[in-house]
Amino acid sequence: MEDETMASDSAVRRSKRARVHTRTPNAQPSKANVTENDRLRDQSPSHDSVEEPEEEEESLDDPPPKAKRTRTTFEGSSAAAAAASANRPDQSLIEVIKGNGKLIPQVVKLWVEQYEKNPKPAMVELLKMLFEACGAKYHIQGDFLDETDVDDVVVALVNLARKGEVEDYQSSKKKEFKNFKENLVSFWDSLVSECQNGPLFDQVLFDKCMDYIIALSCTPPRVYRQVASLMGLQLVTSFIDVAKILGGQRETTQRQLNAEKKKRSEGPRVESLNKRLSVTHEKITMIEEMMRKIFTGLFVHRYRDIDPEIRMSCIQALGVWILSYPSLFLQDLYLKYLGWTLNDKSAGVRKASVLALQNLYEADDNVPSLGLFTERFYKRMLELADDIDISVAVCAIGLVKQLLRHQLVPDEELGSLYDLLIDDPPDIRRAIGALVYDHLIAQKFNSSPSGEDNDSSEIHLSRMLQILREFSADQILSIYVIDDVWEYMGAMKDWKRIISMLLDENPSIEFTDEDATNLIRLLCASVKKAVGERIVPVTDNRKLYHNKAQREMIENSKADVTVAMMKNYPLLLRKFMADKAKVPSLVEVIVNMNLKLYSLKRQEENFKTVLKLMKEAFFKHGEKDALRSCVKAINFCSTESQGELRDFAEIKMKELEDELIAKIKSTIIEVADGNDEYSLLVNLKRLYELHLTRPVPIESLYEDILMFLQRFRSIDDEIVSFLLLNMYLHVAWCLHSIINSKTISEESLSSLLSKRAALFEQLEHFLQTPFGDQEEGKSGNFLACRVCTIVADVWCLFRMINFASTKLESLGYCPNETVLREYWKLCEQQLYISDETEDEDVNKEYIEETNRDAVIIAAAKLVATDAVPKEYLAPEIISHFVMHGTSVSEIVKHLISVLKKKDDVFRIFLDALKRAYGRHLAVLSSSSDESMSVKSFQECKDLAARLSGTFVGAARNKHRADILKMVEDGIEFAFVDSPKQLSFLEGAVLHFVSKLPTPDMVDILKNVQKRTENVNTEEDPSGWRPYYSFVDGLKEKCAKNEGLQEYFPLENLKLTEQFSGPRKDLLICLPFFFDYLLPNLHSLGERRNIYASDQEAVDGEAEEEDDTPLIHSIRTSSKLRALRVPRGDNFGQAT
Repeated sequence: MEDETMASDSAVRRSKRARVHTRTPNAQPSKANVTENDRLRDQSPSHDSVEEPEEEEESLDDPPPKAKRTRTTFEGSSAAAAAASANRPDQSLIEVIKGNGKLIPQVVKLWVEQYEKNPKPAMVELLKMLFEACGAKYHIQGDFLDETDVDDVVVALVNLARKGEVEDYQSSKKKEFKNFKENLVSFWDSLVSECQNGPLFDQVLFDKCMDYIIALSCTPPRVYRQVASLMGLQLVTSFIDVAKILGGQRETTQRQLNAEKKKRSEGPRVESLNKRLSVTHEKITMIEEMMRKIFTGLFVHRYRDIDPEIRMSCIQALGVWILSYPSLFLQDLYLKYLGWTLNDKSAGVRKASVLALQNLYEADDNVPSLGLFTERFYKRMLELADDIDISVAVCAIGLVKQLLRHQLVPDEELGSLYDLLIDDPPDIRRAIGALVYDHLIAQKFNSSPSGEDNDSSEIHLSRMLQILREFSADQILSIYVIDDVWEYMGAMKDWKRIISMLLDENPSIEFTDEDATNLIRLLCASVKKAVGERIVPVTDNRKLYHNKAQREMIENSKADVTVAMMKNYPLLLRKFMADKAKVPSLVEVIVNMNLKLYSLKRQEENFKTVLKLMKEAFFKHGEKDALRSCVKAINFCSTESQGELRDFAEIKMKELEDELIAKIKSTIIEVADGNDEYSLLVNLKRLYELHLTRPVPIESLYEDILMFLQRFRSIDDEIVSFLLLNMYLHVAWCLHSIINSKTISEESLSSLLSKRAALFEQLEHFLQTPFGDQEEGKSGNFLACRVCTIVADVWCLFRMINFASTKLESLGYCPNETVLREYWKLCEQQLYISDETEDEDVNKEYIEETNRDAVIIAAAKLVATDAVPKEYLAPEIISHFVMHGTSVSEIVKHLISVLKKKDDVFRIFLDALKRAYGRHLAVLSSSSDESMSVKSFQECKDLAARLSGTFVGAARNKHRADILKMVEDGIEFAFVDSPKQLSFLEGAVLHFVSKLPTPDMVDILKNVQKRTENVNTEEDPSGWRPYYSFVDGLKEKCAKNEGLQEYFPLENLKLTEQFSGPRKDLLICLPFFFDYLLPNLHSLGERRNIYASDQEAVDGEAEEEDDTPLIHSIRTSSKLRALRVPRGDNFGQAT
């Protein structure tokens, strides 16, 4: 195919060259040529300024005399021109391009003058520069310029590349070549501009240049294609500039002609204008033919090049051409290439295509011509909004906004875009937020805007609430949407309008209870955003830092919120006090207010009223979110307010504590008398939430709780868990008080030890208490998880290392091995809770504190902080590395990384493998189900594979002795009471053996074989089968490694793109390449040369990789189900 293409191109080029040669002798001699000959003969500067006498009509036809351009050059001489004239004899064109780009315009002028004097030497110099720009040094003899065939020259240049005699200036990292690309583009642009009144239309200079550029752009060497494409694309861009100038001249001439015809239908002036119009039109036609020649000869092939940089430069250039010269390029013949490259596998190419289209749609005049193109490709544009590359997706969303502005996309097609409001990358969410605001809230793209009311805050908020209705079931999704749109929606900062809507001050607006909930969430989230807080989780938890201007803006926002809320806050709290969905967000607003303004504005009574209402809300609700918000707000008021207001807040906090303790005491008595347990549970939750933020004096209550636990063992598990939590938190606050006090009293220390002993007694009781069958109920799981986490927290709090060699050394605690084993047994039971059970509990309160992840984190924390001896617990935890899903696996992986930094993990790894293998043996002996034993053995193998996989690269050499010791100890364990444990060799040891060098493998093989010299393995063939499998596997690995060291078979070598250009991988292969491959290169055949992959680029033009499509997963959020919008497959990568 390529041969046919090159043959056809060659035929075209030869025919055009022949046509040029036949026309040259008969061409009309220009006045410029006569003037040049006279000037060369006279060598007189003054002669250059003398114009040839011509009639006015003739001056309209012919180009301006070159003497004028030359005169301008000398008259307008500058330092740059003088430098160019001085350096020109010593510097070649390529040296100027490599060097100072400021000299290029003057050098180009001098070269054009030289070309007009003597075309052949100048042409030879230009072609030499063209070849050298591609990195090849090749010279054409001037006498044979006309007879030289383009194809012969290109073949010679390819041979130079094959020999490695080519230098890549464009991609070079050398400092002297940093401006090479820009200078090369500038040179060709200057050349076209300088030749627009002469050689540009002689059908010799640029025809020959285009022939060589097109031919070089179709060659295998990538550097040739890169530079030739760069030059060819720039030529079209420069031709467009000239065509636009000529187009302007044609329009001017046409207007003059029309005006003249109104005066007289004939005459010399009309004839002159007709002639000028005809010449200008002919020039435009000629230059457009030159554009088409480069487009068909270069662009059509290179936009599919295997090099994404070439493809991207083609699409970028096409976008510029269509935008700047729509009369030729704004048609489907050229637009289709932008549509096709929306599916390119390179993100850079897709982005270039999207940006080009975005620029086209921005111009309203272009839209009518884009109708058919839009209809064909708009769905793909929508899909790109969910592209796997973030930058492409953001640009595509901007393109969709342009489509919506021109109403080119039906609204029903936009359903898939709304899912991106809750996407992970914030850039995409913000871009979609801008689109949602413009299209749905501000309705900027509406063809019939509703006038001034369309811009009011109330209308915008009402439209925002319509959107939030789709997310009411999930508050987190609502917060994401608010975060996305907040930056663009000024109505979200209109606090007075929001408050007015909440208080129903405008009854004409339909306002449901669901809308009120969403509006309160919007108010709280917007206030947080206004004071510089994050409302959406981020991947990095770095603290936000604000500059002075930002801090001033935040303080102003706090003041605005406070002033707006000051008088209305009590009204809002009274109105929504009983609504558990609204209270958490509404109460939390005060945390972002400036409480000093209450005193400055003399609003102390409103502040006191707000505190009373918050206290009332605390005792009215029992849900976690409401309680947590109330505690946070009251604590804030008691610490951030000043003077009398602070005293009042502290009094209210003390009253709240006393009232809560009294309620708990009374409910304990009621439950002991057989009454309902719900009131006790709710009050314990309140005490727990209060305990999390501040110490609560419950010394008297502590004894009541302890007695209650001892007397009523059959009480509800959730109540027991909150009783234990409050006991633990009280002990923790007591310890905190002792540590931070200046003097330590024996009484306080004795009291703490007594309370801790009582807590330990209760916890150990529950460690020893069976929680029943997990399938029967879930309450046991809840209490068991609580006990596991509380035990871990209290052991870490009192670990020995914290108090060693201090006055508080008596507080140090470390559990004995029996208690530690009981603890791990309970933890292990929770790890086997089914995923279905956890999924059913996902919406329960405090589930994040009582699930499988919380249990494994608690156990890992004990090991990481040295709270317990790691010899037992660390191997037990690691033995569950691959058994319980991704989240548990990640936690164990993090523990391993911590242990590696401070411990010898190899003994721990071996013990972990032994524990996993022990579970397999237990399954093997107790179960007749073969699938269970196969599964347990596979888990053992997977664990060994994951643990051995932590030693890669240099770590294998660094820890070689440790790995060898681990392997030897593993073999020793496997041969204990052989052959019962021999499967340990295959299940665990073999994975670590592969990390050792071949000599160690050979020694291990000999050691293993020596153990069976005097053993009759035929007595129990099935028992010894794992041994033989291990030996065979070891022999295979030894043979493979020895083979790689001694022989690299040529027939297994695949020469692919790694040899087609400078690559780091090539440096590794150089010794083998020169010592073995090069002398035998002829055996591979000429078709397998180092340009194999780039030859495929020319022939195949970057075929798609169908075997590895990158498809972005489709989100199935509850929001989509609520919207009831079917969403098609979105391909993140081009297909």
